Amino acid sequence: VQLQASGGGLVQPGGSLRLSCAASGRTLNNYVTGWFRQAPGKEREFVAAIHWSGTPTYYAASAKGRFTISRDNAKGTVYLQLNRLKPEDTAVHSCAATGYRGNYYSERSFGYWGQGTLVTVSS
Repeated sequence: VQLQASGGGLVQPGGSLRLSCAASGRTLNNYVTGWFRQAPGKEREFVAAIHWSGTPTYYAASAKGRFTISRDNAKGTVYLQLNRLKPEDTAVHSCAATGYRGNYYSERSFGYWGQGTLVTVSS
């Protein structure tokens, strides 16, 4: 499964972006899909994940109340809506997928990764 994240860009603090994750070769419909991010000089961290059926969803504490993960299986796409963005949200955001049960808060549970998309929050 080859994944591609898109939708990043430059946004002012308090702004919003919607990231998309799509797969080539196979559909994402049968995979748990997660979003992770890596800020400059920091380790990659979990943001959110969603079961193939749409529920349940999982969020990092920093994402709860501001970000929403969703999926449209008809389009084979997973989304991450980013609201009320802060400068500390600046990072490369990557999507990942797994067909297995596991600790979805951990990047080690995900076997498929795509190149990320850069989100920059700055005034």
